[in-house]
Amino acid sequence: MAHKDEALVATEETQEPEFTSIEICAGAGGQALGLHQAGFGHLALVEFDPYAVATLRKNVAERKSWAWERRHCDLLPPTDVRKFAPGKQLVRSGVLLEERGLDLLAGGVPCPPFSRAGKQLGRDDERDLFPRMLELVGELNPRAVMIENVRGIMDRKFSDYRSWIVSELERQGYGSGARPGYTVCKWDLLEASDFGVPQLRPRAVLVAIRNDILEGIDYQWPVATHVKPVSVAKSLGPSMFERYKPYFEGEYAAQAQECYARWLDEDGTRAEKIKELRIQFSGIAPTLVGGSKKHGGADLGPSRAKAAWKWLGISGMGVANDIKTCREKGTEERDLFGPDGPMLTVRQAALIQGFPSEWAFSGGKTAQYRQVGNAFPPPVAKAVGESIAKVLRAARERDQVKSDQLLVSVA
Repeated sequence: MAHKDEALVATEETQEPEFTSIEICAGAGGQALGLHQAGFGHLALVEFDPYAVATLRKNVAERKSWAWERRHCDLLPPTDVRKFAPGKQLVRSGVLLEERGLDLLAGGVPCPPFSRAGKQLGRDDERDLFPRMLELVGELNPRAVMIENVRGIMDRKFSDYRSWIVSELERQGYGSGARPGYTVCKWDLLEASDFGVPQLRPRAVLVAIRNDILEGIDYQWPVATHVKPVSVAKSLGPSMFERYKPYFEGEYAAQAQECYARWLDEDGTRAEKIKELRIQFSGIAPTLVGGSKKHGGADLGPSRAKAAWKWLGISGMGVANDIKTCREKGTEERDLFGPDGPMLTVRQAALIQGFPSEWAFSGGKTAQYRQVGNAFPPPVAKAVGESIAKVLRAARERDQVKSDQLLVSVA
């Protein structure tokens, strides 16, 4: 991989990003991708899961627009963020970090301590990494901080813990030396479907800006980009046709055409039934879940979620093989022709999360699906990144004006 990276770097031009970032708990790159699209160049991506690290490496190496990261990003081997030592491990990016400082420290810290699907142990859960995130803020002194988590963190039972986190960020002299504190500009829920993601996925996002950066500037929370949600049918239309098309001729022709028409709901059967039962139906997916490594294979969630998927014409009982593997293993009856509709492939689940179709995932099917199910939707991360970038840009312009005025006064 190193030789490939060096060859690529030697022949391509790298576009300098407007801002820099370091991301912890980077997963399969959903947040990293969105922030990249918002103008942030990643100095480091830190992740513990080896399959997710392989996914990050693969995409950074192969995506044309990630040339700057190929030259400058420390894409660490599987690393427990509690053992992440920026001063020692940032080999490629260390000089840049020293010269430019860090614009953004971001991370989707582990959700299980706060998830309503778990015990919600909060700070008593050994997986809680909010304290480590705060330590890194003190060490790296970023101009802005972004932390993402499940909506459960906003529950009343965690109000004291949230207050502690805010107070730690806001206190003056945070970290080593006399540094300015931070203003927590907003800590609230963002709904993924408001940003073109065809899924019901509320996420809690904290944005904090360093006080010297925020001086005289107003932070604006992201505004929804979509008034009407994008439906699953629209999102998956081309990929579903791609899966059924090879079977429209040959021994499966009649079955394939019937099942494809049923998924499209050409005769309006599902639509009529939904209307008859007065089911609240938006056409978007329920929340994808990554599942636990301790339990079985991947599926699309609990019984209620599976029922919702059924109204979308999709079986939630598992994850389908990709097109090539389906043909090789002969799993069409399970993957495409089941009575509840086709199962989703990993690629289609990624589309439901807002990933572009070219983003590749490493590992086996279950490992890939867990990476997708645990991801932060890139379009939401992009929207938050852009809201932070506006403040950083305004601060630069303000400081430039002050500098120019000083030069004039001296002259």
